Amino acid sequence: MKTPLKFSAMAIAALASAAGARADIIATDAYRWHGDTISQAEYFATSPDGMSLISTYSAQPGYFMPINKEWKVKNDISSYPQLSTPNKLHTAIYNLGLDEMVNAVEPDTTLRTGKEWAGVWTRDVSYSILLSMAYMQPEASKISLMKKVTPTGRIVQDTGSGGAWPISSDRMIWALAAYEVYKVTGDRQWLEYIYPIIANSIADDEKITHTPGGLVKGETSFIDWREQSYPKWMQTADIYRSEALGTSIVHAQAYRVLAEIATELGQKAAAKEYGAKADALAEAINSELWMDDKGYYAMYNYGRNFPILNPRAETLGESLAVLYDIAPADRARAITENNPTTPFGAAIFFPQIADMPPYHNNSLWPWVGAYWALANAKAGNEQGLLEAIGAVFRPAALFTTNKENFVLDNGDIATELNSSNMLWCLAGNLAITQRILFGITFEKDGLAFHPVVPKALAETRTLSNFPYRKATLNITVKGYGNQIKDFTLNGRKHEPFLPADIKGTNDIVITLADNEFEPMKVNRTANVKAPLTPIARLSHSPELAAQGVPANNLLEWNPIEYIGHYKVLRDGKVVAETRETSYAATVPGEYQVIGVSEGGIESFASEPLDNFETTVIEMPGETAAMVSPEVSYQPAKPISGYHGGFVEVDHSTKPVTVDLNIDADGTYAISAVYANGNGPVNTENKCAIRTIEIDGTPAGTIVMPHRGVANWNDWGRTNTVQTDLAKGTHKLAITFRPEDENMNLKTNHALIDRIIIKKIK
Repeated sequence: MKTPLKFSAMAIAALASAAGARADIIATDAYRWHGDTISQAEYFATSPDGMSLISTYSAQPGYFMPINKEWKVKNDISSYPQLSTPNKLHTAIYNLGLDEMVNAVEPDTTLRTGKEWAGVWTRDVSYSILLSMAYMQPEASKISLMKKVTPTGRIVQDTGSGGAWPISSDRMIWALAAYEVYKVTGDRQWLEYIYPIIANSIADDEKITHTPGGLVKGETSFIDWREQSYPKWMQTADIYRSEALGTSIVHAQAYRVLAEIATELGQKAAAKEYGAKADALAEAINSELWMDDKGYYAMYNYGRNFPILNPRAETLGESLAVLYDIAPADRARAITENNPTTPFGAAIFFPQIADMPPYHNNSLWPWVGAYWALANAKAGNEQGLLEAIGAVFRPAALFTTNKENFVLDNGDIATELNSSNMLWCLAGNLAITQRILFGITFEKDGLAFHPVVPKALAETRTLSNFPYRKATLNITVKGYGNQIKDFTLNGRKHEPFLPADIKGTNDIVITLADNEFEPMKVNRTANVKAPLTPIARLSHSPELAAQGVPANNLLEWNPIEYIGHYKVLRDGKVVAETRETSYAATVPGEYQVIGVSEGGIESFASEPLDNFETTVIEMPGETAAMVSPEVSYQPAKPISGYHGGFVEVDHSTKPVTVDLNIDADGTYAISAVYANGNGPVNTENKCAIRTIEIDGTPAGTIVMPHRGVANWNDWGRTNTVQTDLAKGTHKLAITFRPEDENMNLKTNHALIDRIIIKKIK
C-alpha cells in the first residue's frame, strides 16, 4: 500500500526558498518559473524529486471542485519514455502527464476524455492523438478512432450545438489523427481502412458544409457552447451559416491527408484532385480571413445574407494555420508576434465577451496552449515559445493535475465546468517535451528531429526508452537554439532523420548550435472585454415615410455605456459612424450596428435586420390532430404558434413543393420557419437537413437544428439559401437527398410552417 505524500510546512518552505534563489526561466506579470518552483502571488508549487509535486495554491472560495495540493506517481510508468533533466519541476510535470495518461486508458483500451468525462469524443481524442497519443498509446488511439465511425462508414460528429453535424463540422480532425497513427506505426492495413472513411465523410461535407467561396460552414472547432463564443442573437442555424478559421483549416489539412494517402495507395488522379482542393481551401482562408491590420486571421465570419468578419483572434485556429502551412512564413511569424498574450497565456479567443462567464470565453485551455507552443517553436519565436510553455506548466504544477481550463483573469479553475486528468491537456503536456524540446516529428517514411530549445531552458536532457516501430531510442539534446550543430546515431555522424526500418536500441545525441533566435516580439496585453452587443430594431418613421421612404425605415438601438461610437452596416459594409442611437434606413438592405470602445475594441454586430421586399409562402397541411410527443416530464399537447398550417418532413415523407412567382430578375434569399423538438439546443444529433431545389436543380442546404426536447411550439428560422432567379414562375422543392443524412441516421425530422423569400439584390 502506497503511503500518501506528507511534507511539513518547514520542509515546503525550505524547498521553495532553495528554488526561489535561482534565476527566472519564465516571468510574467502573473507568475514566475524559477528553478524547481513556480510562484504565483503568495502561492507556489515545487518538486522535491521529479516524481511528486507540492502546491500551496488555494482556489476561489466556494468553488465546487477541490484542489489536490500534492501529487505523487501512482502508476507504473517505467515502460514509457523516461525524461532525465536537471530541473525537477519539469521532470515532475512530465511524469504527471505519464501518470495521468495511464489513468486515461480504459479497460476496453479506449482513451477516456477526462476524469469527469467518460467515453471517447471525436475531437477530444483526435487532438490528443495528434499531440502525443498516437505514439504514446498507438493501439488505444486506433481503437478509439474506430469507435467514432458510423455504420455507413462516416466519421461521427458527436458533439456540437443544435444536433451535431452540420452545425458543428470539425469531425474531419479524425482524418488528421488517423493519418498520424499511420505515420507512427506504418500499418498499411490501417491506411487502407481509414482512406474510404475520410473520403466518404469529406464528400458529404463538400455538399453540405463547403461554400462556393471555398470556406467551410459550421461552429469553431471544439468551441461548442454557442453562447460562449457567438452573439446571443445567433441561433444554431446562424452558426451553421458562419465560416470558422479552425474548422476550415481542419478540412484543408484533411484534403492534404487524403492526397498523401492516395499517393501511398497508388491513386495518382485522386491525389492530384485532393491536393488541388487543399490548395483552393488554403487560398480561400488566406484571402477571406486574413486581417492585415491585426497581423492574424479572423476567428470566423458570420451574419445572414451579408457575412462580416469577427475580428477576434482564436488561438487554436491561428496555431493550426502555422503548423499546417496555411500561413506563409511571414504570416506565421506575424501571428506569433501579434496574437494577444495575457500574463497567464494566450486566450481561447481575444477579446472576451463581457457578459459571459468563463469556460470557452475568458479562459485558457492547456492543450490549446500546447498547440500555441508548437506554433511558436515552428515560427522561431523564442519568447513566445517560453511563455506558451509556462502557460501549460503553471497550472499543471499549481493544481497538481492536467486540468481542463482556467479563468483568464486570475488563472483559477472556477470556470463553468472543469475536470482533472484531461486527455488532451495531458497529451499537450507531453508534447511540449517530446515534440518541441526533443523535436520528435513523425513522417510517413521515418522519424525527423527538429528540437527547439529557448536559451533559458538550455541544459542537457535525455529521453530514454522512446519506442519507434521496431526500434527503441535513447535521445539526448544538448544546448539551446533551433539549429542542429551535430547529430550522432550510435556515436557516428548522421543526418537528423531515421528511416522507418530502423531496428534495435539506438543512442542519439543532438548538439544544438547555441544560436540566437531571430528577434521577435510577443503581444503582451491585459485581458480585455469587448463592449456589449447592441440590440437594434427597425421601426416605421412617419417623417421618413412622408419623404417616400419605405416602411421599416428607421434603425434604432439601445445605448451602451462607455462606448466610443457606433458603426452602422448595410449589407455587410460600413455606411456610417455615429455617436447617435438611430439611423435613417432609407435604402433597402440588411442592417447591423457595432459598438466601438474608446480603445477601438469592437462589439459583436447586432442581429441583422432588413427591409427587403419579402414574400411569405404558407404551408398547407393537416394540423388539427398533430400533437407534440409525450416525454417523461411533459404530456403530449397540441402544437401551436404556426401560421395557417405546417408540413411534417421525415425520411419517408414526400418533398415539399411550392410555386414561386418572381416579379423581377434578381438574387433571392430563401429560408424556412421550422420546429424541431427532437433534442436539446446544446447536444444530441437529430439536426434535420434538407436540400432546396429550384426547378429540379439543387440550390443549397437548409438546416433545422434542435430547439429543445419536445419543444414543438418554438418556431425558428433556418439559414438562408441565396440563388439567382429570373422573372417568371419557378418550382421550389424541399427535398431529402442522400447527403442530407444526419448523425442520428434514424431521426431526421422537423415541421415546416412557411417559406420566406427576400429579394436581396
